[in-house]
Parts: sequence; C-alpha cells; structure tokens
Amino acid sequence: MTEPARDRLRVVLADDERMVRTALRAILSAEPGLEVVGEAANGAEAVSVVRDLEPDVVLMDVRMPEIDGIRATEQILKGMARPPRIVVVTTFENDAYVYEALRAGASGFLLKRADADELVQAVQLVARTDSLLFPAAVRALAAEHARARPAAPPWVARLTGREHDTLRLMAEGLTNAEIAARLGVGPATVKTHVAGILSKTGARDRTQVVIAAYEAGLMNDRNGS
Repeated sequence: MTEPARDRLRVVLADDERMVRTALRAILSAEPGLEVVGEAANGAEAVSVVRDLEPDVVLMDVRMPEIDGIRATEQILKGMARPPRIVVVTTFENDAYVYEALRAGASGFLLKRADADELVQAVQLVARTDSLLFPAAVRALAAEHARARPAAPPWVARLTGREHDTLRLMAEGLTNAEIAARLGVGPATVKTHVAGILSKTGARDRTQVVIAAYEAGLMNDRNGS
C-alpha cells in the first residue's frame, strides 16, 4: 500500500547556530508548500531527528560539533530505507568539505548568503528527481576535487552507447527533457537510460552521477569547465 501524497514538503534544519536555524525557519515557514518539522544543533542530533521525523529534505551545515555534516549525511543515507534529500548549507562554494558531503550522498549544496527565493527554490528543486541543483557549481567542485582513478571503474564498460551519451549530458546538468531534445529521442527513452545509469553507477541521484562521471575520467576539460 502506497503512502498518501504529502501536501507540503517536510524539512529538517541542522545547524549549530541558533540564529541561522531561526532565519531558515522563518523563510521556509512563510512558503505554503513547505513545512519545517524539526531542528538539530549538531550532526548526532541531526541523525536522530531525521530518523524520527522522516522529512523530505534536510538542510545540513557541513561543520558542526560531535558529528560533522559529512558523517551525518552518511549515517542518514545508510540507516534509512527511504532517506531524505540532503542539501549541504555552506559559507564557501569551492570547499573540499562540501565535495566530500556530495560524495557521501548529499544531493546538492546552498550558500549561506543565498537569498530567500534561492533557498525556497533549492528545497523545491532538490525534492524532484530530474533536475540538478546549481549544476555549474557542482561541476566546478567535481572538476576541482574529483579523485581520478588510475583505471575506469567496471561500471563504465557496462554502459551502452546511449547511456554513455546520457550520462555525459546529465553531468553537464541537463534535465531529462533537455537530454531528450539533444539526443533526438523521447522523454520515456531518456528515463530508461537514466534508470540504467543510476543502477550501474550505484548513484543515488544526479549529483552522484556528476561525481561518478568526473571520478571515472569521463569528463574532459572542455565539459568540466
């Protein structure tokens, strides 16, 4: 039996600064489609709160006491059957800590200086499955911090030609509709290719596909710039 659709996206805020959490709550609570259901002041508390409340989206600070945002992200994603989307909230855009959080499974990141509209749009966008949050910024992080492997991982050889093309376009930040237009195929075909890519790479979402593509050496300088 499937669960009934929720009227609003449920959000948990994890940040060790109370003023930051208060500001985020005020912005998100003013949006009719969003509901802040819980807060956490450190990473350990974030893991507990998220497991108890099962939100749709978590806004996760990277640097927190007890357990940082990277470890908290790992524990949440590994410990829940239906984990939420996690957005890392950070002060610095080109940050190795942020990249490690993305590698751990976070679905995107948001700068603390983002305005209210960007914050709301980020939460709404990351809850969808066919869009990449701030694709240029994610690609820049991957190009800077990706740990290139000496040899391509085994999943690369298992990709079909169309899956390979689709993966590169996903890593460029294109949506399914944009990929369909670029490849001259139907949206349903793209969805099939995307499902195959996620399965073969072991990626949870499009952000992890970007990271997988860069770390496998599939994105050259032209595509990564």
